[in-house]
Amino acid sequence: MRFKIPNIPLLPPKTLYPLTPKSHMASLLTAAESQIRTRTLHSAPPQDLDDSLCSDHHQQQEEQQQQTFAVTTPLRCLTGESRIERAWAHWSKLGRPKLIVAPMVDNSELPFRMLCRKYGADAAYTPMLHSRIFTESEKYREQEFTTCKEDRPLFVQFCANDPEVLLEAAKKVEPHCDYVDINLGCPQRIARRGNYGAFLMDNLPLIKSLVENLVQNLNVPVSCKVRIFPNLEDTIKYARMLEDAGCSLLAVHGRTRDEKDQKKVRANWDAIRAVKNALRIPVLANGNIRHMDDVRDCLEATGADGVLSAESLLENPALFAGFRTAEWAAENEETKKDGILDQADLLVEYLKLCEQYPVPWRMIRAHVHKMLGEWFRIHPHIREDLNAQNRLTFEFLYGIVDRLRELGSGIPLHLKETTAATVSANGSST
Repeated sequence: MRFKIPNIPLLPPKTLYPLTPKSHMASLLTAAESQIRTRTLHSAPPQDLDDSLCSDHHQQQEEQQQQTFAVTTPLRCLTGESRIERAWAHWSKLGRPKLIVAPMVDNSELPFRMLCRKYGADAAYTPMLHSRIFTESEKYREQEFTTCKEDRPLFVQFCANDPEVLLEAAKKVEPHCDYVDINLGCPQRIARRGNYGAFLMDNLPLIKSLVENLVQNLNVPVSCKVRIFPNLEDTIKYARMLEDAGCSLLAVHGRTRDEKDQKKVRANWDAIRAVKNALRIPVLANGNIRHMDDVRDCLEATGADGVLSAESLLENPALFAGFRTAEWAAENEETKKDGILDQADLLVEYLKLCEQYPVPWRMIRAHVHKMLGEWFRIHPHIREDLNAQNRLTFEFLYGIVDRLRELGSGIPLHLKETTAATVSANGSST
């Protein structure tokens, strides 16, 4: 199911550049940066077959694709205390979700979100959406943002550096989500070139204006996802500024902008706890969540109201149901239900969801590599066959799973002998 987003007039196809601020913000980019071309949109079919949708079933059931949003008092009409009360009222109305799928570019799309929800996720973020392209291209909106009525609670995340462009994009998704989220944490080079994500940490007044403009003009709450500063005091001031600007929920990745290698650098849970203690709005923790023991430990260590997981979920979408890969199953740990579920099973479920909710093939290809990565290491010739395919089909992908099973490559997920951990409303493990 694919919600229809209101159309806007489009100019003839043209080359789009990185997010570029309006004249009063032009100093944010260097002349060289402003010339970097990031993407060309065409009205003709994409040249890269992986960019095409895996199906055209999104034409069906259009009459069911409109949802209404319960209009509440705009935050611009509320005092500071009332904003805090509304932030918690909204979070409570959603059930205070604890286990959340983090935003991942090209990876936290609708079919994957729905798979994670089946296996314990309480809420999810969309992939990061480029606010300027989202406002200008109907094709981008239709391919990159899809949802359905079961896909809630939902955070829709945008990168931006222009308050008005961000607002225009946010208005288009407001009826279909529970939070509009601003990406303030992306540390990648493309974010540096485009002047968004974690690289806005050098311009806090701009960040404040992004948040305030949304808060003053949207009915849906505004959330932010950030990284920490090297200095804890700076991090606390940053978080308080966001809360004062009207942010209703803050997700904190416990690494700095320069700490990109998650396998080498542990997330700083102490910094997340300090932010949680300093704020009055809900705070989520991001970093070091590989299995449910990490969830329990993180909630206890940070006092956060929920956790986000990203990379570990890509390999094991059943993480929040208590399953873990062999890498994280301790040698002396008793497990049960060995063989009841493996990553090939999860991939088949994911592919069926893709048939129901079409997405670009490039997303599907990426998930196949993530979920079957260990299997491909045992049988690299099958991975090579996948890489050689310019045009993917579901028949071919189901065939890969059959071939791996015939080769006896099953790698079962593990579940503790004790019942899979659940997380109660107060954050404790039961």
